[in-house]
Amino acid sequence: MSFEEYQKEAQKTALYPEAHRLVYPALGLAGEAGELANKVKKVLRDHGGQLSEEAREAILAELGDVLWYAAQVATDLGASLEAVAQANLEKLRSRKERGRLGGSGNNR
Repeated sequence: MSFEEYQKEAQKTALYPEAHRLVYPALGLAGEAGELANKVKKVLRDHGGQLSEEAREAILAELGDVLWYAAQVATDLGASLEAVAQANLEKLRSRKERGRLGGSGNNR
């Protein structure tokens, strides 16, 4: 499945008020990313960093939710996930070529 196909299918399940376009999926994205991080944290805390198949599946499920919300943010901004992914890779390639993968800040 391509990003374009995913984004179109995901849009069919986006049920939130037009008045809250962008805000709703952005908040959802933050929440789901937090849930994913929390599941990873519990692998460290409760299982000494040993990833069980059950934990792996739970983390992947959260990652799917993150992807859904990211798709909705892109859709609400009138952008394709494909374009977002491509722009991100170009930014990272540029940083790598300039020896700037480490550090912080968007404009490095």
